[in-house]
Amino acid sequence: MPEDKERETCLKAVKLVVDLCSSGFLENEECLDFVHYLRDQSRPRATDSDVSVSLLSLLVTACGLALFGVSLFVSWKLCWVPWRERGFKGSKEHEHLNYADSDTNEHDYSDNYLGQAPLFPESSMKISHTSPDIPLEAKTGAKENCVHNARMHRQITEPTSSARHNSIRRQLNLSNPDFNIQQFQKQEQLTGIGRIKPELYKQRSVETDDGRRNNSKSCGKLNFILKYDCDLEKLIIKIHKAVGLPAKDFSGTSDPYVKIYLLPDRKTKHQTKVHRKTLNPVFDEVFLFSVPYNELATRKLHFSVYDFDRFSRHDVIGQVILDNFLDLADFPRESNIWRDIEHVTNDNVDLGDLMFSLCYLPTAGRLTITIIKARNLKAMDITGASDPYVKVSIMCEGRRLKKRKTSTKRNTLNPVYNEAIVFDVPPENIDQISLLIAVMDYDRSQ
Repeated sequence: MPEDKERETCLKAVKLVVDLCSSGFLENEECLDFVHYLRDQSRPRATDSDVSVSLLSLLVTACGLALFGVSLFVSWKLCWVPWRERGFKGSKEHEHLNYADSDTNEHDYSDNYLGQAPLFPESSMKISHTSPDIPLEAKTGAKENCVHNARMHRQITEPTSSARHNSIRRQLNLSNPDFNIQQFQKQEQLTGIGRIKPELYKQRSVETDDGRRNNSKSCGKLNFILKYDCDLEKLIIKIHKAVGLPAKDFSGTSDPYVKIYLLPDRKTKHQTKVHRKTLNPVFDEVFLFSVPYNELATRKLHFSVYDFDRFSRHDVIGQVILDNFLDLADFPRESNIWRDIEHVTNDNVDLGDLMFSLCYLPTAGRLTITIIKARNLKAMDITGASDPYVKVSIMCEGRRLKKRKTSTKRNTLNPVYNEAIVFDVPPENIDQISLLIAVMDYDRSQ
């Protein structure tokens, strides 16, 4: 540090002398040496400039190498990758052509190399490399005329395709004018192996009336008289009486009546009067059906015996079906017939009743459905009750447009709602919609 102080003192002295020279107190020739010395001291040292120049050259060199590397990478991406893709594409096309040739010449391979596995198993997957060799059965179809030699192949499995694709392919095959019916039947026979056939488990129905009576529960007997008037072309039925009907009321009796249809026509029906509190009603009522004589062979008489209920749905007691009128002994003359009333199992009978009201206001385009109450619903819970609610849907051509539902009533089979459900329906569309009202259980949603 003393050297720096001495140097600084010398520079100050030289500067003082330079100032004196510039002011004219000293001679100019002697002052020039001090002026040049002061300029030399004020200039930077040669060593500092050399260091700065070397650092700058190194930085420029590094930047140049980086730019050169980037240019090489870009040129490789632009030139080498497209060329490689074109090369792979050409090889794939060549390979595809080879596969196509192998497919077209499949029969040649099967003839010349019966003991070898196919070279390109495209549609098969090997299950295991250690699985034992198993012989394949001789192929059917076009290869039946070939020599049937024992072939040894590895165990393979065909890849499965979805049912949707199979259906599409089947439709395409059906639309093909060259569709082969025998090939389709053979394919259905092969693919049907292992499927359950429901028709094998159906019970054969007994066609005779005696068989039907033995297999069904009897609910009494019905007596009626049948006659055909050839001049008027009318079928005359006189319902005389019924005996031995089951009791449907709590009093141990029933309120029976009979409905008559001449099937398959259900538009025309006849009904007897209701007889109160009896199990052996006597009707003695006559009904006429207009039907040509040549159509009697295709017609059936359907008698339905009901129990009348003033406040709920009428209970079905049973039914009688009579066909083959021409086989009756005295037909077309008067024939006195007795038939057993067959028990009818109908799940909808015991589902209960629903009371509701409808109101439509055309000026406002508002449809109001008031769900009042339901009673005698089917128990859906273990406790013997249900949690019912009512869902109302507006349907149009089988599509659900809107839906609403009531609140849920807990643990009851006779819920009372008194709830109004409102839909906005324009007057021009009221004839195009229908209502679907469903009573659902909250836990089971049915």
